[in-house]
Amino acid sequence: MADPISSIRNLGPAVEESFARAGITSAEELREMGADAGYLRLLQSGSRPHFIAYYALVMGLQGRSWNDLDDTEKAALRVRFDALKAQVTTPSAPAGIEAVLDKIGVGIRRNK
Repeated sequence: MADPISSIRNLGPAVEESFARAGITSAEELREMGADAGYLRLLQSGSRPHFIAYYALVMGLQGRSWNDLDDTEKAALRVRFDALKAQVTTPSAPAGIEAVLDKIGVGIRRNK
């Protein structure tokens, strides 16, 4: 029997359920595909991007605690995370809602 994803350090039952929705059901499968490919599959299956979850996955696959990360590693992982997010298109907001969200200060962040 294959090891569950929750057997990987830093990953619990909620992450395991998310990976199952993405079609990844074992720790071996996730290890074989690697953190970036696995996380991309999560995003493509509808999971919302979350930087801490991403680097917890990366660190867990290395057998390290999620908080065993120095500033240089964190910056490099942020670049990888942003590149993964950019590969996934998100559905557009309903007409007019984005303007309202922007007005109250909770709209989509944009680089200006």
